[in-house]
Amino acid sequence: MDYKRLLVSAITTDGVDGEAAYALIMPSKDSSRGDYSLPCFKLASALGKSPAVLAAEIASGVTLGGYIASAAAEGGFVNFRLDKTAYARDVLRGALERGEDYGASDIGEGKTVCIDYSSVNIAKPFHMGHLLNTVLGAALYRIYTKLGYNTVGINHLGDWGTQFGKLITAYKLWGDDDDIDRRGVRALVDIYVRFHKEAESDPSLEDTARAWFKRIEDGDKEAVEIFDRFKKSTMAEVSRIYDRLHVTFDSYAGESFYNDKMDAVLSKMDGKGLLEEDDGAKIVRLGDDMPPCLLVRSDGATLYATRDLAAAYYRKATYDFDKCLYVVAYQQNLHFRQLFKVLELAGEPWHKDMYHVAHGMVSLEEGSLSTRSGNVVYLEDVLDKAVDKAYEIISDKSSDLDGAREIAEQVGVGAVIFGVLYNNRIKDMTFSYSRALNFDGETAPYVQYTHARCCSLLEKCGAVDVEPDYKGIASEEAGEVIKLIDAYPQVLLSAAEKYEPCFVARFLVDLSQAFSRFYLACNINNAEPRVKAARLMLVKAVKDILCGGLKLLGIGAPTKM
Repeated sequence: MDYKRLLVSAITTDGVDGEAAYALIMPSKDSSRGDYSLPCFKLASALGKSPAVLAAEIASGVTLGGYIASAAAEGGFVNFRLDKTAYARDVLRGALERGEDYGASDIGEGKTVCIDYSSVNIAKPFHMGHLLNTVLGAALYRIYTKLGYNTVGINHLGDWGTQFGKLITAYKLWGDDDDIDRRGVRALVDIYVRFHKEAESDPSLEDTARAWFKRIEDGDKEAVEIFDRFKKSTMAEVSRIYDRLHVTFDSYAGESFYNDKMDAVLSKMDGKGLLEEDDGAKIVRLGDDMPPCLLVRSDGATLYATRDLAAAYYRKATYDFDKCLYVVAYQQNLHFRQLFKVLELAGEPWHKDMYHVAHGMVSLEEGSLSTRSGNVVYLEDVLDKAVDKAYEIISDKSSDLDGAREIAEQVGVGAVIFGVLYNNRIKDMTFSYSRALNFDGETAPYVQYTHARCCSLLEKCGAVDVEPDYKGIASEEAGEVIKLIDAYPQVLLSAAEKYEPCFVARFLVDLSQAFSRFYLACNINNAEPRVKAARLMLVKAVKDILCGGLKLLGIGAPTKM
């Protein structure tokens, strides 16, 4: 039920704009004052009254009864209290009717959202620096899908460039097929690092590398076969990690996919009078507030911007998106500003539907990442270490727990994902195993443990086949849980609107903490049957939301811990 709309309908004061009041009403931050609050400052200004006078007029004229228990003026605010019994009944019924699908919406029906995320590089490690980009994009993918959008997940593979000429050169000189078969990308990284060290004393290696990449461009059989092998080895490794992170894609069209599509885009820019020659290069001038966008270098080579332009046109033509998101680190802010500006100057009205979802960087205490130097923190190693630590903790807590290894996988991997999604996406962060695996903190293990506790309660108490007495969940502790359950659909909408899965992560912690307070304050199993029935409804609703919310983030929800 839309309680804000209900409250507006009960306001009888002349001159109050109902839609304006609806936009202003918010859940109260201080539950001791009420459940919802209406600040009257803007309304009073429009009516030429003082906020305190208008608040008093509104409060005295509110039609009480039904769901509204009271309305009281306090300064320039009107604080509303709902009938807790009726409120709890309706919220729980609505949540339980949808189960884990609670919060789903048809707001996106008929609309398409393309999300470009992860974008791993062929023959390079899936390292810690890819984590936030990957799980952030995947979480947005699931959130938009839950809100009814046709969502297209795109892994824009980095599968083009002179680095592959370097890698083939290294392979021909020092490659070991057995080692590559055994260690995959790690073996390729070793010879790639060696190439850069050797090239410092033998610059001719760079010429050889350029020649090999030219052979790839020309479709040379040997060069393409070697490159395809690198690609197959990379995808086998990253697919294994994607499976552990519960990440999927609808398209793996990478940079090479757009090689035969760039000429058409350059012709389009030229036809619109945007393409200029500058010292042999081809650029698009973007005005005084940013540097020109370089599309073709003086040696005729294209760039990321050229391929991204081709990709943008392809995605619009293929998917006719209503929104296209690029989940890429903030270091690429200028690149995307330039890309969108070129489309705007080209007269493409859909340039306004493209968004750079910028995010910060994630690191470990080991420091910065560089494939060239070999200083790489492999994401798979991070996941393995988190799972091992989770297994140790779980074994200490419950030595006889069945399926402890499988549960440790859910807890360890979930801790890594949650650890980077809990903060606002734009922030840089240093990942800490101890912090992420704290079962009592603002972490995935804490939320997962709360979910497992709910499952245990429901199993222990069994079915109670009586009419619930909702007065049994009219306490302050239960009321806080009910308010959070009621707020969950709006949390999902806000997460999509702001591109912030952290809203979901933080909500799950808030709900878990509120449930813990309810659990300690309200006896469930030994309560009178009708009260017990109502309290178990609340437990079931919390369980469903925690499970569904964790899944949105790509995290498993163990039933036992």
